Amino acid sequence: MVLLRISVCEIFFCVDEMALAKYLGVDKLRFFLDTIKQKGGVKASLYNMYREGDLKLGKLVGVDEFGNKYFENPYYFFGRNRWVVYPPRVGTDFDASMITPKWYGWLHHKTDLPPTVEKRKDYEWINKAPACNMTGTPEAYMPYSTTPPKVVAWKPSKKA
Repeated sequence: MVLLRISVCEIFFCVDEMALAKYLGVDKLRFFLDTIKQKGGVKASLYNMYREGDLKLGKLVGVDEFGNKYFENPYYFFGRNRWVVYPPRVGTDFDASMITPKWYGWLHHKTDLPPTVEKRKDYEWINKAPACNMTGTPEAYMPYSTTPPKVVAWKPSKKA
């Protein structure tokens, strides 16, 4: 009598174990756990969700002189596969004007090679240090208007 060793997944699905894991969604769970592990645990992942709004798993491509970390994952959609993580010292007060011009080109797919690999020519007209966005502060730019207002604000009269 010959004993046949056939696994359950070969009988019902006729696929190997890796395809079964993918079919059941175990690969998604593994990706989620790898993402949490890369971020430094559950607490650090929740803080990252608070700061950035999402969790992404990627390869560190480089760090600029201001502490911004640039990541890439080619398995994400084009346009979403490169991103920047700002340094913790800025907290949640970060904006896109904190990116240096060298990394801006790589981040927006103007070039495939990051500044750590390809040396770019420096022009004197390019601002070396990015200026902060002053919107919402007293130093914000306010254009001067030369036209009179169409609506005049009401000023109450003083009673004597």
